[in-house]
Amino acid sequence: MTGTELIDLLEKAHRRPHLTGTVENGVIAALNMEGRLFAVVNNKVINRVVPSAIMNRSNKDAYQNPGGDTLWPAPEGTIFGYEYNTGKWRVPPSVTGAVWEVISVTENISVIRTETDLVNNLQLGIPCEFERIIQIKNIDNGLNLNVNEIIRYIGTKKLNKGEFLLAPWSLCQFDSGDSGKVTMPQPGKDDVWDMYEPSDNQRKMINGRYIIDTKTDKRFQLGLSENIPWIEYTLGGQYWVKRYTGVLPEGQSYIDISDAPPDSKPSGRGIKLSVYCDPSGFMEIEACGGCPEYLEPGTELSTVVSTEYRIC
Repeated sequence: MTGTELIDLLEKAHRRPHLTGTVENGVIAALNMEGRLFAVVNNKVINRVVPSAIMNRSNKDAYQNPGGDTLWPAPEGTIFGYEYNTGKWRVPPSVTGAVWEVISVTENISVIRTETDLVNNLQLGIPCEFERIIQIKNIDNGLNLNVNEIIRYIGTKKLNKGEFLLAPWSLCQFDSGDSGKVTMPQPGKDDVWDMYEPSDNQRKMINGRYIIDTKTDKRFQLGLSENIPWIEYTLGGQYWVKRYTGVLPEGQSYIDISDAPPDSKPSGRGIKLSVYCDPSGFMEIEACGGCPEYLEPGTELSTVVSTEYRIC
């Protein structure tokens, strides 16, 4: 899909596209679709695009997963998560229905923001602003994208440790297949772990690099510790994408983001990066920020996520 075709599709679906850069080499934000970002290099949209999910709307019976790169609140499950507050998994309508606005635009930089009231699985309400500061740099056959992912607490009550967990969580989607591979530096024995069923048959070491085959018959997800500096995704002969994060703000630390039962407590294993693979033919390279000891009005949770896109 070209950048122009994606903008036409978003406009037809009333998703309010906003462009940073050019339609041939830039980033398209869908303001009425969770503020999702789609990278375009040499007029080709690199992120996964699902036209039917763009044209339709999520509701309590079905979540429409349109692709791109989205900012969600972590964790997903456990008593502090945000996906099970009705008893079963769903992306909350405060996320799917959020109206993002363009706050400022300069050359190759855009700031978009929305208000999102969260309710965790303990039924605690946490009013927030979500903000994405988007900065791009064009290079030959590629695009460097830095996004400062921010969740800002705008409630009036101080929340203390043991009442909440919250961190910005960027999920970046791509098509998968036989040639889809994730690569990272060799990890330590405790730096990679399964968040669902074991996926050992999907993983191997080759020439000092850890390789993950993303084509799978069952879904799997890997948590990666803060010792993993970066992850790369390659769809053979088409493109490669490298993802990493900056240093966390002082006083914030990585948390367990896992899709665990809503009556369970989070583990102490903090996740900095993650790889999710789905049998329906897509995968995600994910990046996480951290959580502070407490929230008070105006507290900002933030992480700078860098994603390098290259055409092969």
